[in-house]
Amino acid sequence: MVRSTPSSRRPLLAPSALALVIVALPSRAEAAGGAFAVDDAQIAAPNSCQVESWTSFARNKDFVGVSTPACTVDFIRPVELSAQLQRLRLGNFWSSLVTLQAKTIFAPVETGKVGVGLVGGATFDLIHKHHIGSYAYVPATFAVLEDFRINANAGWLHDGILDLHWLTWGAGFEWNFVKPLTLIAEIFGQTGHRPLQLPSLADPRMQAGLRFTPVDTVDIDVIYGRNITGVPTHWITIGLNVRIGG
Repeated sequence: MVRSTPSSRRPLLAPSALALVIVALPSRAEAAGGAFAVDDAQIAAPNSCQVESWTSFARNKDFVGVSTPACTVDFIRPVELSAQLQRLRLGNFWSSLVTLQAKTIFAPVETGKVGVGLVGGATFDLIHKHHIGSYAYVPATFAVLEDFRINANAGWLHDGILDLHWLTWGAGFEWNFVKPLTLIAEIFGQTGHRPLQLPSLADPRMQAGLRFTPVDTVDIDVIYGRNITGVPTHWITIGLNVRIGG
């Protein structure tokens, strides 16, 4: 259970700090599947789709709700296209966002080898009708064993509201230690600035959780996170991922 602090002790974000947090939110639609922020170098098979949804609750009463439909199409090469819809509360402010993303793979993931891809996307504020940020990054996955993988990301994030450029990074692992259960843990963040309004945006962030896969087409995630939006508080996330076709 996520405990909440009394409203009198809850930090209030100034509009400039709120803008920083919104742009810095993990918005990658295929981050190791579901709510995880560190991406893997994989996409779904061509002509298949999936929907990944999750709800995150913070101890300070912040909230993020996400649904991400995605489909893989075969242009010159297979490309996964997604639209991530977010509804979030940060302090006393609510916002609705959409992130449009494209992802492709240049080297597939194989046991004992490194897979590499490329991802790019842009985020828009649906309430105020404007573009608030863009990003691009390279995901890499090293399949150490068939049931143990290491993921790493490096990229760029542009805050379109305050016109700041960030270097983004992340690393994590996926360990399928028993048939229906996978342990996933990651550390990630962004560097290049330390805003006076919210210096914790430059601090490392972490998540760890269990994924239950009762059938091949369904994942259920339970995740604990710390500072996942750049605000130093604790998070609990519940997620559901459903794959269709392929």
